[in-house]
Amino acid sequence: MEIEEASRESGHVVCGSWIRRPKKVNWVLIAKASKRRGSSPALLNIFSFDPVTASLSSSPLATHTLKESDGDPVTVTVHPGGDYFICSTSKGGCKSFEIVGGATGVTILAKELLPLETAGVQKCMAFSFDGSKLAVGGVDGCLRIMEWPNLGVILDEPKAHKSIRDMDFSLDSEYLATTSTDGSARIWKAEDGFPLSTLERSGDENIELCRFSKDGTKPFLFCAAQRGETPLVNVYDISTWKKLGFKKLSRKTASTMAVSLDGKYIALGGKDGDVSVAEVKTMEIYHYSKRLHLGQSIASLEFCPSERVMLTTSSEWGEMVTKLSVPKEWKEWQIYALLFCLFMASVVAAYFFFENSDSFWRLPMGKDQKRPKISLFGDSSTPSEDHSRWNLDL
Repeated sequence: MEIEEASRESGHVVCGSWIRRPKKVNWVLIAKASKRRGSSPALLNIFSFDPVTASLSSSPLATHTLKESDGDPVTVTVHPGGDYFICSTSKGGCKSFEIVGGATGVTILAKELLPLETAGVQKCMAFSFDGSKLAVGGVDGCLRIMEWPNLGVILDEPKAHKSIRDMDFSLDSEYLATTSTDGSARIWKAEDGFPLSTLERSGDENIELCRFSKDGTKPFLFCAAQRGETPLVNVYDISTWKKLGFKKLSRKTASTMAVSLDGKYIALGGKDGDVSVAEVKTMEIYHYSKRLHLGQSIASLEFCPSERVMLTTSSEWGEMVTKLSVPKEWKEWQIYALLFCLFMASVVAAYFFFENSDSFWRLPMGKDQKRPKISLFGDSSTPSEDHSRWNLDL
């Protein structure tokens, strides 16, 4: 099958994320909790990814061991540039790390992150798409938006929500959407932290997850919601923040959600271990992995930045890489090759038609006049005496 589970030498896997590197190279960051009774510490591992086999390397490229005083990882977020990532811990606030090296060797260097080292447990974190802002949402409901990398405070709102559950930046990095454990969702202006709107919902509806569209043409916000016993995906227009409609894409409640980097697909990871992938244009299911993480809630889910591959994690089954069964797309070089073949076919067809049609030019012909000769790769030539004779006949 198109799934690989990496070895788990330490404790259970908490979460994972893709790391975009130059030349369409992708790595995977996996955060693991410590084993009980302290037999193995909490680890942050970076694995290489093979796009041909759609699998992770058997051993990590780099490993960082968290201190016992930091506790276990809670969540991670990777900078769009692929050189930094932030890890929220259960005891030590947030930690910043720099990824140094390349093909010959990789090192994870710990960096100071003073404003967030004593911030408490952060449930979710996100970098803006342009990499200029970092947002963190605490279990205590405090929302912070900071400039990156100077860590200047844009917003520090201790009562943003009861407890922050999920967040996402818009493609243009202008807006930040956040959801709460009480079922509410709010929109913030990322530049100054101004609260713009609270999303509408029905009386029995709880908004749980949020993701912005990413294709650059459809300004939508997708929110996974629970209406009674029915899981839905609401669609909001980001110009008015009004609900446009909803769609049922999964049978069970979603625990995590993701949108592909090109904006073509949206995925829902269920609390029962199932994964549904739908095309954004039609909102129809194109890929369904039943019991991918059997009986376990999917902790994290992300699309690969450059391949139709998905990374999922759960505490019981660890990390899995799944190749999606979606329609194959034309690559850029294939489109140009097709256009070139069509052009050459039209040239050959025109030449064949000319050579086999006596009335192609529909010109008056003298009795001794020869037809002009056409060359595909040179100038056409006509004997000078034929021109003279044709003029005299006229």
